[in-house]
Amino acid sequence: MSETLIESLKPVLQHLARVDISSPGAASELNDSLPLNGDLLLSIKSLVVRGIESGELTPRGEKGMSFGRLCKAEDATMGFSIDAVHMNRPGPGHAHPNGEIDLCFALSGEPLFDGEEPGWVVKKPGSWHVPTVTGGDMAILYFLPGGAIQFGPRPE
Repeated sequence: MSETLIESLKPVLQHLARVDISSPGAASELNDSLPLNGDLLLSIKSLVVRGIESGELTPRGEKGMSFGRLCKAEDATMGFSIDAVHMNRPGPGHAHPNGEIDLCFALSGEPLFDGEEPGWVVKKPGSWHVPTVTGGDMAILYFLPGGAIQFGPRPE
């Protein structure tokens, strides 16, 4: 399953490698060029849902916040690590030294991720947040440049 999903993500990864995630318009650019209702992302969502239902993609954590790592940052993934999360509540606070690109799929209800509708959400390099899903369930793929993430309280 993971290999099939990673293979299906290759066109996405090629696109992400060209996005300036420090740009204020990065999320809009991604939502326009890789829309949730496009064939590519509909196919990826199907794989993600099957992986969550089988427990393969999100084997760790607990109900409301389960997660798993698809792969570490490597050349084959354009230098991004990829994590899958199934959530309907807040997660652990963390910083993004190199930024974070999130692909958010609604699974039930009318969920928001950090107040944003399903689709692409981009966190700039150096940002920090408590990832929070409200209003339903979401499956989220986190793309981390260089695999860089630092869990803990907001830096002062």
